[in-house]
Amino acid sequence: MSFEPYRIRTPATAAVPLVVSIPHAGTWLPPEVAEALASPQMTALPDTDWHLHELYDFLPALGATTLYATVSRFVVDLNRPPEPRPLYPGRFETGLVPLQTFRGEPVFRSAPTAAEIEARRQGWHAPYHGRLKRLLDELREQFGRVVLVDAHSIASGPSLLQGSLEEEIYLGDRDGETCGAWLRTLLLEAFRAEGCSVAMNTPFKGGYITDHYGRLVGVEAIQIEMAQRVYMEEGSPESATEQPRFAAARAMLRRVLGGLAARLRDAVPDTG
Repeated sequence: MSFEPYRIRTPATAAVPLVVSIPHAGTWLPPEVAEALASPQMTALPDTDWHLHELYDFLPALGATTLYATVSRFVVDLNRPPEPRPLYPGRFETGLVPLQTFRGEPVFRSAPTAAEIEARRQGWHAPYHGRLKRLLDELREQFGRVVLVDAHSIASGPSLLQGSLEEEIYLGDRDGETCGAWLRTLLLEAFRAEGCSVAMNTPFKGGYITDHYGRLVGVEAIQIEMAQRVYMEEGSPESATEQPRFAAARAMLRRVLGGLAARLRDAVPDTG
């Protein structure tokens, strides 16, 4: 378990109080986890947020900080609470170590033991969240506040989570509990100005990262869930970055988050 569970991209220009977390883009599996997968289909790593760390690679030029996972969510889900509790009571959801895919397929031949799950929590979940918390604390100390964007993507077809996804962008702030109206409105209007259809808090309200960190003093958090058809041909992740829609989506996201970074820069007092 010595494999680094995350990578950090630091600002390439004057920093702004913006952190973007990408917890589900990782594809690395330790050998013992790969050997325990239930079927050849699981080696294709369904439910991965394909190439998001590449889609958002412009963030350093905006002054933002990026934290992204390197390990697969089949190892441990970084957007789930470390202790067993539902984020969406009464609804299907996967746990800290997912035993089923979003379509109900078994991930492993047999479920990991409690000791194995705890080892994964300590080996990958805890370091990711420890680093995310430090990044937020550092920027909050420097600027007085910080915005956290938790970035995700999802296949558009129906699953046990939801029906077919008709909208392109799904924003979640736990029904207004994790950020101010200004942030929600800014992103809603920016995505719509780009021609995107946008839903708010349905069917995705934000996972553990949004829910947990957005309740800290001085932190505002919001989740961006993007239908994968916006930036790639679904089912063909191996060629996604070469597809024309990938570059178009990256440019669109740069404009949207560039507007947010500019807003945060303008709001930061000049201490120089």
